[in-house]
Amino acid sequence: MADHDKKLQSDPYAGERLSPANTSDLDDSYEAYKRHEGESIDLAEAKRVLRKIDMRIVPILFVVYLLQYLDKNSLNFAAAYGFREGTHLHRQQYSWLGSIFYFGYLWAQFPGGWLLQKLPIAKFLGTTTIIWGIILITTPACTNFGGVATNRFLLGTFEAVVNPGFVLIMGMWWTAAEQPLRLEAYYCTNGIATMVGGLLGYAIGHITSGSLERWMYVFIIFGSVSIVWGVVVLLFLPDLPSTAKFLTERERYVAVERVASNKQGVKNSHFKKYQLIQTLQDPKTWILFVMAVGAQVPNSAITSFTSIIVGSFGFDTLGTQYLQIPGGFIQFAALLGGGFICSHYPNSRCIAMIVANLVCILGAAMLVGLPDSNRWGRLVALWLCYFQGLGFSMSLTMISSNVAGYTKKQCTGTILFVGYCVGNIIGPQTFRDSEKPGYHSAYIAMLVGYSVKLAMVVVLYVYMFAANKKRDKEAGDMTAEEERLAIEQGMHDQTEYDNKGFRYTL
Repeated sequence: MADHDKKLQSDPYAGERLSPANTSDLDDSYEAYKRHEGESIDLAEAKRVLRKIDMRIVPILFVVYLLQYLDKNSLNFAAAYGFREGTHLHRQQYSWLGSIFYFGYLWAQFPGGWLLQKLPIAKFLGTTTIIWGIILITTPACTNFGGVATNRFLLGTFEAVVNPGFVLIMGMWWTAAEQPLRLEAYYCTNGIATMVGGLLGYAIGHITSGSLERWMYVFIIFGSVSIVWGVVVLLFLPDLPSTAKFLTERERYVAVERVASNKQGVKNSHFKKYQLIQTLQDPKTWILFVMAVGAQVPNSAITSFTSIIVGSFGFDTLGTQYLQIPGGFIQFAALLGGGFICSHYPNSRCIAMIVANLVCILGAAMLVGLPDSNRWGRLVALWLCYFQGLGFSMSLTMISSNVAGYTKKQCTGTILFVGYCVGNIIGPQTFRDSEKPGYHSAYIAMLVGYSVKLAMVVVLYVYMFAANKKRDKEAGDMTAEEERLAIEQGMHDQTEYDNKGFRYTL
């Protein structure tokens, strides 16, 4: 008893962690888990349930992510068709629009993260998708910088929950080994969106009739599709495996039991203060934060400024659209290929991130070093930078697979996406009108960002590898009973720090 009191004095939250589970500790799917606990699940049954989950959940995530990428980067496609002239922008105002979107994204992270934990996650995401579609469709009504800036801030606000929400959904439906391929299955839409957007931009370039200016069609088309798909999300995306109507009661148990093996539970709607404190004290949190800043400083080069960059190489207006397609294909192939490799080869995620970052560093170095006259070499260099999506997306699986405790997972995701916003706010400001068409400062910033990100990946790998070795040495080989206890602790919302049976996925 004296030892217990001593522990409570040194750690005021130890009592909450050590006390028997109460209602707020239990996972939202705990009842479904306990109702059938101990029932055997054969491999064929587990695979059948996984196929049903994949067929229902992945297509919905795929389209939502495709639309949010198209919507937030609609400026890039509209810029080629007179958007800046139509909204009377001058000097750095276009650059500020790229940053303002992420100011909206930034302020929404903390309230958005809290609402993702408290509300039914699918209903919340469906509603925000409809709202951002409505915001996008009103963009053509904006005729000056103030109007467009307000529109972009609101768009960023309501798109801010997509990435954090999808990270949480990964941990709710798939095992740690399955997550990379499923995450890349929707994240690869960044590449598809670049290709589709380039084709659509090319098609819009051939519109010669109608009372609207061509740039307006970009926002009207993207916004309309987003509204329709938001309704689909509301109707067909389930909030939890334990309440999914497309699964039978037995299949719901199988779905919950599968992800319980992650030792993280499924979802817990109760905010825990000690997990917030633990998040702030965890080195992984700040490694991921710096990694996100470094990754996203170069992001504007392959989103809002792609058309402008390709045009600066000396290609015509239509060329700025269809020459984005190869970059989109590279991004698509890198993401899907990386997801396949990381799902089939254990502990290969950090290696995949390192390789992708080295390719990006090569591309950025070529943009810095190649002469302006070598336009095709510079274009290839820009295409190489599309590998950056693989590195950042794999950093998201570090949250879905390597952070336990639902409050801690949500808070870690929020801090990572704060870093994501900081990088995306800084990035557009490196494109200076005074430097066009060379944009030398922007290319140097890209090179620095990729280098910082590479260093953080190495640090994260060393930290998690050392932590795993230490736990293996202390615990030895886990018995079946110890493995079951670790899973039970996950369903009681323990963090990876407190659950000694937890091991990081590298």
